[in-house]
Amino acid sequence: MSSHPIAAAESMPTRLRLRLLRDHILVALCIAALLCAVVPLVWVLWEVIAVGAAHISFEFLTALPAPPTVGGGGWGNAIVGSVVVVGMAMLIGVPVGVGTGIYMSEFGNNALGRSARFLSEVMAGIPSIIAGIVAYGLIVVTMGRFSAMSGGVALAVLFIPVVAITTQEALRLVPVDQREASFALGVADAPTTLRVVLPAAMGNVLTGIMLATARIAGETAPLLFTAFNSRYWMEGLDQPTATMPVNIYSYAISPFEHWHEQAWAGALVLVAMVLLTNVVARTLWARRARFIAGR
Repeated sequence: MSSHPIAAAESMPTRLRLRLLRDHILVALCIAALLCAVVPLVWVLWEVIAVGAAHISFEFLTALPAPPTVGGGGWGNAIVGSVVVVGMAMLIGVPVGVGTGIYMSEFGNNALGRSARFLSEVMAGIPSIIAGIVAYGLIVVTMGRFSAMSGGVALAVLFIPVVAITTQEALRLVPVDQREASFALGVADAPTTLRVVLPAAMGNVLTGIMLATARIAGETAPLLFTAFNSRYWMEGLDQPTATMPVNIYSYAISPFEHWHEQAWAGALVLVAMVLLTNVVARTLWARRARFIAGR
């Protein structure tokens, strides 16, 4: 056998050389796909940070909006409104979505489970404006006015199917051995799911919740039909409220240059809020996992 690389390659069977060629082509395609996904994301983030950071100030984070013909002002009411509306959607969506995912994964080998799986997959793909129309018909028309509550319900409609599907997939990744070990100790199905399977999959479940939160935090269409907008501080969950996505949309299409600058700053604040929520949730769960493991 020759030690020279060229001589070794020439001595390879044709079938093996074709396999290596296909392997190199597949790796190159994967790298190209990765670049197609990462480069636009990095470019968008860089543009938001570079333009938006120049217009963020203490006044922008805490004050109310100024009239269009007057400079300055802030988005304090929109920041509070987004936190309340997204928090309300999570309050409704986390228990419902995680519970649905647990049922579909652990107990859903029946008609009800298959129906829930089908509906979750369908709802995960519906346009967000449909969720806004549903909440408008159910809550806004009934109450007779726009409200933060209807905005939270509209976002929960988008939040629940994503969490349910990701929870189901996360639980399915838990090795069967862990379930069987629990059953061997005489533990029933439900305690095994809650005390063994769910904690083992909690990292991936948390990832699904954060992905769903990132999705609803930037939704504009459902909020136009439900929470609408306001130039004042929130007066209650049954009153219209300003939110970051609606403000970004309204300010970006306005004819005023200083409103365009505030739209960039608002986009940066929204990205920072989603990133901060993700980091805090993962940090808290990592500390709890280390505590459980006794480290």
